[in-house]
Formats: sequence, C-alpha cells, structure tokens
Amino acid sequence: MIDTEGGAAKLAVLADWRESDLYSEVERIALEYGERMTITGQTVDDAFFAKLKQHFNDAQIVELTAGIAMENFRSKFNVPLQIQAQGFCLLPKR
Repeated sequence: MIDTEGGAAKLAVLADWRESDLYSEVERIALEYGERMTITGQTVDDAFFAKLKQHFNDAQIVELTAGIAMENFRSKFNVPLQIQAQGFCLLPKR
C-alpha cells in the first residue's frame, strides 16, 4: 500500500521525487512508471516491469496503468481545448 502520510510535503517536492527522502520505494516505482508511460521515448521494459511486480499484483498494475493513462488522456484533451485548471490544488512553482 502507498503511504499517504505527509501528502502536502510530498506534493511540495514532487518535481524532485528522485532526490527526496519523503517517498517510499513503492512510491518511487509508481512515479517512475508514470514517467515511463508519459515521456516520449521512454519504455517499460521487462526489467522495470519485474520491479513493478515486486510491489504490485496484476490487478493493481492494471489500475495504476489505467490511472496514469487517464491523466495522460486528460492532458492531451484539455490543452487544445484550452480547458484551464479549476483551482482545486496548488501547482508547484517552476
């Protein structure tokens, strides 16, 4: 199970999740999976999929994959239609 404690602190350093000690190993695997699914040119190879299977069962991997895919869909859908953020969360400063 993913640790949900310290959520605000984790969100504050999300852009630097690799360097932050706030994220657990399972959270790092999930974040890396999201990046590999999202960033053009990255892949989910057999070695990484084996890491996923160390922390998630098949049903959890399907659910995680669907969630990441849905967020990728939204990002591609909202931008050309100029759908703005609704202000439900603070975005990190860049």
